Amino acid sequence: MKNWIALILLVPGLALAAGSTVPLDDPEIDLNDKASLQRGAKIFMNYCLGCHQMQYQRYQRTFTDLDIPEELGDKYLRFTGEKVSDYITTPMPEEDAGVWFGAPPPDLSLVARVRGPEWLYTYLRTFYVDESKTFGVNNLVFPNVGMPHVLEPLQGTPRKAYDRRLVDGEMVDVYVGLKSDGNGRLNDEEYDLAIKDLVNFLEYTGEPTRLKSESIGSLVLIFLVIFFVFALLLKKEYWRNLK
Repeated sequence: MKNWIALILLVPGLALAAGSTVPLDDPEIDLNDKASLQRGAKIFMNYCLGCHQMQYQRYQRTFTDLDIPEELGDKYLRFTGEKVSDYITTPMPEEDAGVWFGAPPPDLSLVARVRGPEWLYTYLRTFYVDESKTFGVNNLVFPNVGMPHVLEPLQGTPRKAYDRRLVDGEMVDVYVGLKSDGNGRLNDEEYDLAIKDLVNFLEYTGEPTRLKSESIGSLVLIFLVIFFVFALLLKKEYWRNLK
């Protein structure tokens, strides 16, 4: 039943991801980059877990897959008092979250599979100041999203930037992109890398067995090719004897 509920909640995201009018940037995901996955896990636990959870991902599985020693995982990644064998859940009460945000923040276990890494990477880099919104921010990829810019301490405060230009004989303000105020702990390049690490981690949690499955799939294909060669040789030998 849980799986069906999760699927129903995630389906609207498919339409949003597919219907984005903003060009999406490619984060160039690499699931073999364990250092990137470890950094992404740290960002998620420190900035996202306060509201979102991963009800299909266990701490222990995460530590094992990402080569994180359990003692270090307990010290830097597990803050909610749960056991290492437990699923990664948020300490925020669901009822309170519904009141504060209008609806409980979604589970992020499968968000990369639903939205796609390009959507997530662009979305997390396109928040901007909008005083008319409840949390004082809006987003280019997901307009009117009911989420604060939780990574603002890293990025700084981004605003829409305009350039005064001559268009059709008239001086007008032309939108040229988003620009941070520079008060974040990271510069633009470092922030983009941090978001890439976070999206890399979310891509991993969407399908933790992906690399193993791809490896097994390659071995199966090799076996089938070898089997086909032997079967072909056997067929030729069989028909040669019949003649």
